[in-house]
Amino acid sequence: LAPQGPSMDASKKVDLKIIIIGALGVGKTSLLHQYVHKTFYEDYRTTLGASILTKVLAVDSTPLKLQIWDTGGQERFRSMVSTFYKGSDGCMLAFDVTDRESFEALDNWRDDFLDKVIPREQDFPMVVLGNKIDLSDRQVPKETASAWCKEKDIPYFEVSAKNNINVAEAFETLAKQALSTYKGIFESYLTDSIKLTPNDKPKQPKQSCC
Repeated sequence: LAPQGPSMDASKKVDLKIIIIGALGVGKTSLLHQYVHKTFYEDYRTTLGASILTKVLAVDSTPLKLQIWDTGGQERFRSMVSTFYKGSDGCMLAFDVTDRESFEALDNWRDDFLDKVIPREQDFPMVVLGNKIDLSDRQVPKETASAWCKEKDIPYFEVSAKNNINVAEAFETLAKQALSTYKGIFESYLTDSIKLTPNDKPKQPKQSCC
């Protein structure tokens, strides 16, 4: 495989940690199993703490290994779940379009995540998934969810884990964002590490200390 620019080599697999968060019962585990195993996971047992599945794919000819963390949505596990945020490269916020409260909880989940992932900036790689669009008793209009996401500049996907609608697209969009951010951090780190030789003096003279 050909090199990807001066610092990224496409032959080197990039490991990225993706975390799925959101209220209890929105279908986080089902979404993850649909994406990784192409099966609808209908086991309603609550996820305690976190479980991890991996998926290997290529984005822009760069091989990626996604380590996807599925987290429990029960309020009493919130402090435990937040310990898993560390080291995340991307975050997937999920809610259930038939459960208004799960949508209203997105602000808290997002704020909690951004508070814990330090020193990340506000434009952290993130997508929002409105799950269960296959059900008829919808409570959250698409326009409402889209407006919330547009205000925060987060891509929004209407998905169905059961019918496999938009699931792969959502994960792959997040993977692209996370890879782009990873490359940017990686390249700026390399740039900062390069020592200037006498022949490569900066154009502007160094300011002398006063």
